[in-house]
Amino acid sequence: METQNHTQVKITTADPSALGLFGLAMVTLVASSQKLGLTEGLSFILPWAFFLGGLAQLYASVLDAKHNNIFGTTAFGAFGLFWFGVGTTWLIQLGFFGETLAANADPKQLGFAFIGYLIFSIFMTVGAMETHKVLFVIFVLIDFLFIGLSLSSFNIMHDFTHMLAAVAEMCIALMSFYGSAAIVLNTHFGKVVLPIGKPFGILKKSN
Repeated sequence: METQNHTQVKITTADPSALGLFGLAMVTLVASSQKLGLTEGLSFILPWAFFLGGLAQLYASVLDAKHNNIFGTTAFGAFGLFWFGVGTTWLIQLGFFGETLAANADPKQLGFAFIGYLIFSIFMTVGAMETHKVLFVIFVLIDFLFIGLSLSSFNIMHDFTHMLAAVAEMCIALMSFYGSAAIVLNTHFGKVVLPIGKPFGILKKSN
């Protein structure tokens, strides 16, 4: 009787969170500079929106799926696609797809899209409570970003809500840089170099 030997090969992948957070940090840093009036125009935001906000986060999403991490997969995937959507919106506004599309743009439709992402970010904030505190703070700031974007798109207290979005977005960038650095350095050195805070433990699964 012939005996068959089976060899199982386990392929491991590195934690993609640092790359995803770095992509988020870069795009929000550049985009917030325009909202805050530190820079002008949208043209030079586009590359960062597509490559860092979009591709980097989508790639992190795919790698997180290999880790069977539904939270990371969903978060990075949804926000990666968000930046592709926003980047395409800016292309329309700039007339890249022609004058007809640009002339038919209604900012209120963006407002509804931002409301949809606000709903998404709120329940993801609940999930972030059981990851670590840095990520939880990032999601709280994302909530404020979408509140500001939604209200300003509907021209509700525009100056205040636009500034709310701008400040929240800059804070997202700074916290995401910190989170990315913490994951890289803590993992690389095998010890806590930059603390990220333990999960709250309120909704933790019971063993």
